[in-house]
Amino acid sequence: MYRTLNEHLKQKFGCKVYKLALDAGFTCPNRDGTVGSRGCIFCSECGSGEFAEKGSDILLQLERAKQRVKDKNKSGKYIAYFQSFTNTYASKERLEALFSAAISPDYIVGLSVATRPDCLQDEIVELLKKLNQKKPVTVELGLQTVNENSANYIRRGYSNDVYFDAVKRLKSAGLEVVTHIIIGLPFETKEDAINTTESAIKAGTDGVKFHLLHILKNTDLAKEYALGKFECLTLLEYAKILKECISMLPPHITVHRITGDGAKKDLIAPLWSADKKRVLNFLNNYLKGD
Repeated sequence: MYRTLNEHLKQKFGCKVYKLALDAGFTCPNRDGTVGSRGCIFCSECGSGEFAEKGSDILLQLERAKQRVKDKNKSGKYIAYFQSFTNTYASKERLEALFSAAISPDYIVGLSVATRPDCLQDEIVELLKKLNQKKPVTVELGLQTVNENSANYIRRGYSNDVYFDAVKRLKSAGLEVVTHIIIGLPFETKEDAINTTESAIKAGTDGVKFHLLHILKNTDLAKEYALGKFECLTLLEYAKILKECISMLPPHITVHRITGDGAKKDLIAPLWSADKKRVLNFLNNYLKGD
């Protein structure tokens, strides 16, 4: 089997820990014209933060998020997870104030920051290193694929070398790194997913989030899908590729996610992904060989 996020967090903190998804109100260089103006082809209007809290006060966001899951989390310990858009796309001063506030409550035991590898200037890495001395910091990077043709198609906006350099600098600063990988991108093969996973391992990632390509309303990917340019994976096809990718992982690498899902109201395809409980049960049984 593989090392799960629950196991990793219990070992790290000594108890069950939940992540509280937050929205800092940032945008993205792939949206504001710096790199591009239309975002990644699959990205929703929420910047992949459909399930994140909203509002200008981070402490209030934390409290609201905590109330949602408090009955499931008997330990009362949480990680502040900045999920929406690009969460290092601001000045060092703004980020320091924001992240320091987020980790100030006693019930927050760590900080998780989702960002792009091209938005990690040295001073930002130094800030994260400084915060890591107070409470553990994890940085999540959206690699998605190492197939440069696919990367251009999805409008990722940076080369693979930028990702490799970011991981190297983050690891040198003593920070935990998690890499996002999408399985089932248009025109990609099983070998592309395997190559991407292998590249993330070689780069030194500590964890991986595997995402199923799903198509949401009001995205450019939805327009491509409507034109019949590609098809989505079936559940079994996805499971087969996922199993091969996970089988490559060394024991120390944590699997933070084995699939991804968008808001049901916005989901266009694959519709089977809407039944999250069934999908997770199927994937877990398949990965075990049942």
